[in-house]
Amino acid sequence: MAQVELDGRVAVVTGAGGGLGRSHALALAARGAKVVVNDLGGARDGSGAGSEMADAVVAEIVAGGGEAVANYDSVATPDGGRAIVQTALDTFGRVDVVINNAGILRDVSFQKLEPDALDLVLKVHLYGAFNVTQAAWPHLREQEYGRIVSTASGSGLYGNFGQANYAAAKLGIVGLTRTLAIEGAKYGITANAIAPVANSRMTEDIMPPQLLERLQPEHVSPLVVFLASEGCADTGHVYSVGGGYLARVATVEGPGTTFDGVPTVDDIADRWDDINALPLGEGVGEFANLFEQTGRIITALGITFD
Repeated sequence: MAQVELDGRVAVVTGAGGGLGRSHALALAARGAKVVVNDLGGARDGSGAGSEMADAVVAEIVAGGGEAVANYDSVATPDGGRAIVQTALDTFGRVDVVINNAGILRDVSFQKLEPDALDLVLKVHLYGAFNVTQAAWPHLREQEYGRIVSTASGSGLYGNFGQANYAAAKLGIVGLTRTLAIEGAKYGITANAIAPVANSRMTEDIMPPQLLERLQPEHVSPLVVFLASEGCADTGHVYSVGGGYLARVATVEGPGTTFDGVPTVDDIADRWDDINALPLGEGVGEFANLFEQTGRIITALGITFD
């Protein structure tokens, strides 16, 4: 197989000041991409701002012989999305790859979830992916080439206690990704999503140390680089990834059942088992929540806890 290279490509990575985003930016640069390192420089909950985080990653890339520029705009507004992409155009003359990684947490049980906490999480995750991608979209279409990789989550795919806002935003990204894949196909644009499990400031206080030690961001970034490369033509897919484990995730539908005419409520009750039937092949799982799915990854990696 040919070496995966990104020479001449320009990549925008949001939320690239630390954790997964930093790892993605470094990995893309190592394969030859010129990188816009976007980070607002705020805290995990979205408060605050600063330039130090993005600047530090740019310095790392440059020290390694790569090319990069920092951007400190927020993904949460259309103006911010346009400014991020404009940084790529002004500095490198084009944009080829969009990595939607920026995110925040405002975890709280649904009963205590305030509208502001829902709004802010949606704006950073879902609106953020929309804003940056929409700003890049005309350029990708015009050049008939583009790669979009967005960050979903097992919380969105399977649900997780205390993350109604985050889960809603992350599953929204899956729907956005699949639609971008459909609309981008004739323009040479692919769109995929990852659902990573990794050691970052998003997870540092909710996972045991033994697990965090194994789930380094560097295990996720090779998949991002491959999806961002010209050599990968797959599109509209979602991938679970972490610690060396990789698997495609798909929305599936069972064989169902059919009624002649309008079914009564009693008809539905009588055939409820048929309606719910979801035959699954070997190795294919249906998970009740994020922890069940994470358990599969832990088992696959052979991680044990004292």
